[in-house]
Amino acid sequence: MDAISAAQDRYGRLPEEPGAGSEPDLGRLGLDQLRTLRRDTLEQEADLSYLRRLLHGRMDILLAELDRRPGAGAARPADAAEPAGALLERLPAILTDAPSTVRRSARHVTLGPPRGEQSQLEADTLMGDVQLADLAAHPAEELLAALERLREHEREVSGRRQRLLRTADGCNAEITRRYRDGEARVDDLLAGGPL
Repeated sequence: MDAISAAQDRYGRLPEEPGAGSEPDLGRLGLDQLRTLRRDTLEQEADLSYLRRLLHGRMDILLAELDRRPGAGAARPADAAEPAGALLERLPAILTDAPSTVRRSARHVTLGPPRGEQSQLEADTLMGDVQLADLAAHPAEELLAALERLREHEREVSGRRQRLLRTADGCNAEITRRYRDGEARVDDLLAGGPL
């Protein structure tokens, strides 16, 4: 098994249990291996990011349905509850994110859904018997249970995503260090070497 395969097995596909495994020793990898690990890590991060967006969308819809119901935590009288069809009309507003107040560094953003079908299936499985097309037919207890499953999985996905981002950042820092310290040469890139 080559070094990059070992690194990916150990770090690219992160363990499911928190705390298992550790950060890769990037200094031991070759430049090509670092670039491959960085690319693979960012692809995995894009997959998790897409799944996370799907989970957030479902959570937002479930919360809006629960809020729409009379006496469901909202301070509105029972006769002011919206009809079930109003949820569909409000979807654009429900799924729109407010502008972020957190300043973040720029990252490459994948425009298409990476493994959209697999992520869609995973998000649907977490919903259980609750179908988005017919939320009004489910009691609040079922919606709350689905919401908790989604929240729990979102926390786990976010943790895995953060570990992948740290690995990608570490790869970037190590590649930069090698060029800065003269261990790698820009001339090799210009001569058609691997990126």
